[in-house]
Amino acid sequence: MPDSQAVASTLAAEIDRAAAAVEAQVIAWRRDLHEHPELGNREFRTAEIVRAHLAALGLDEVRTGVAHTGVVGLLRGALPGPVVALRADMDALPVREEVDLPFASKGRATWNGDEVGVMHACGHDCHTAILMGVASVLAGLRARLRGSVKFIFQPAEEMPPEGEEGGARMMIAEGALENPVPQAIFGLHVTSRLPLGTIGYRPGPTMASSDKLHITVHGRQTHGAAPWLGVDPIVTAAQVVLGLQTVISRGTDITREPAVVTIGMIRGGVRDNIIPDSVEMRGTIRAFDEEMRDEIHERVTTLAEAVSRGSRAGCTVCIAKKYPVTINDPALTEAMVPTLARVAGPHGLDLIPKVTGSEDFSFFQRIVPGLFFFVGVTPPEVDPKDAYSNHSPRFFADERALVLGVRSLAHLACDWLEARA
Repeated sequence: MPDSQAVASTLAAEIDRAAAAVEAQVIAWRRDLHEHPELGNREFRTAEIVRAHLAALGLDEVRTGVAHTGVVGLLRGALPGPVVALRADMDALPVREEVDLPFASKGRATWNGDEVGVMHACGHDCHTAILMGVASVLAGLRARLRGSVKFIFQPAEEMPPEGEEGGARMMIAEGALENPVPQAIFGLHVTSRLPLGTIGYRPGPTMASSDKLHITVHGRQTHGAAPWLGVDPIVTAAQVVLGLQTVISRGTDITREPAVVTIGMIRGGVRDNIIPDSVEMRGTIRAFDEEMRDEIHERVTTLAEAVSRGSRAGCTVCIAKKYPVTINDPALTEAMVPTLARVAGPHGLDLIPKVTGSEDFSFFQRIVPGLFFFVGVTPPEVDPKDAYSNHSPRFFADERALVLGVRSLAHLACDWLEARA
């Protein structure tokens, strides 16, 4: 075996030994974070735990308060080389936990004016604990590290409260990808859609863009017994909802990329015999191509306004762009697939379909080449098709997956640095 290959093999073995040694601590961190979840822009306790850990490891720099509660740590290796970034999100969801665990969340908080239960229903507790473990592993290998690793612990991936800024876009604006600038970034997400021990990936468009849709149909209030004396926004809204179903099925080239338009909320009226003045609808638009995204926005607006006008009603359409398409850099993905395959082992690496969920990791990928992948957390005895999904109050993560997350990020960082040093 050539010397370079022997060195790489030795380093890989050291990473695996260090990951195994830190596994129990990663699980303990995860349980603590799970029991004490915090909503977006309010991750004060979580951020302090992260800061204290990075400081204790002796990282060269630890910056706090980035995008409110974000933490950015920098580990400079002993050997010269490039810079790679690793990212984990820290925030929980306004969901009341229904999983019977000794460390289940009983937390309560205020979210957009409402008192809510709080739960790590999307696995960000796992992500934070995993990246803390990676920091431990790589700090212990500083003497072997070729280049630098930037650890990005991000708040508010699930969106900040209304009226606030936050998340990846704000972290970027506040310099998370500067001084030094990474040349690549890696991130992961645990998922119940994959079984334990499996890593899922996809080159190119992987997760959809996410946009908020708000439509208000303006009618004219009247007695329910005499609808001809007013303009009925409820019937008009129903026609708008049905019409929107044709935007994708009849107006979008789905052989190019899939897309989704969903209305998830309709509100209008206060009693059965009054036709109200207006009806409000809220929904989401998902796409995997930025040009198609803009075309869908135009069609949704045109259709809603035209249908309303045909019923003598007014219509206000507001579409707010949130997250771009999550696009895994094809060259970076191709280069790192052998690493993921080695970490996952035989039959452990899956090329997965596109995911219509969204991720603000996409903002980082607009600045530097990025790879975002998935780690399965569904126990072997449960079919992933039957497992409760992320964002469910019954979402469950098998903690045996955490060490795979630690190994995958640590190996990706070291292999990428070694190849470019």
